[in-house]
Amino acid sequence: MDTTKNPWTIQSRELKYDNNWISVWHHEGLNPSGTPGIYGVVHFKNKAIGIVAMDEEEQIYLVGQFRFPLNRYSWEIPEGGGPLAEPPLETAKRELLEEAGLVAENWQEIVRMDISNSVCDEEGVIFLATGLTQHAPEPEETEQLTIKKVPLLEVYDMVNRFEITDSLTVAAIQKVMLMRYEGALNK
Repeated sequence: MDTTKNPWTIQSRELKYDNNWISVWHHEGLNPSGTPGIYGVVHFKNKAIGIVAMDEEEQIYLVGQFRFPLNRYSWEIPEGGGPLAEPPLETAKRELLEEAGLVAENWQEIVRMDISNSVCDEEGVIFLATGLTQHAPEPEETEQLTIKKVPLLEVYDMVNRFEITDSLTVAAIQKVMLMRYEGALNK
């Protein structure tokens, strides 16, 4: 099997929806078995950037907000969208200041992930930020945020009890716990 070759034969591609953040494409073609098939793809115009902001006492800064697509409140690490052409670290620094009012001295990229690769092309990048100093948050006008500090082990328990389900946060906390277990945390 050639893992570099697309087994789909695309016969047509049509833009169905487009805004500043996403495009939705409808594809028609032949699926890998050779029979006609369709595929919808959501193209993201930004990268998803997440930041695990951890202080010296292993307290994690969480941001709470109502998530419109889910129709419910969500606790998660500070995160936001970064232009595809912008280095992810620049976006991370801006988002951490905007959402939590924090500036970090130390940055470490800890995760790269495809958010939901069966329907979209969104890439996620997560950083661990330490050496924190507090400033005033600068949230966007569309954000109504609550910020709280929670011990790492409690955040890990919240993930395991499904109280935190945001994909970037789940992946980030699992990775930080693995790094902690391996002794690889650079605080």
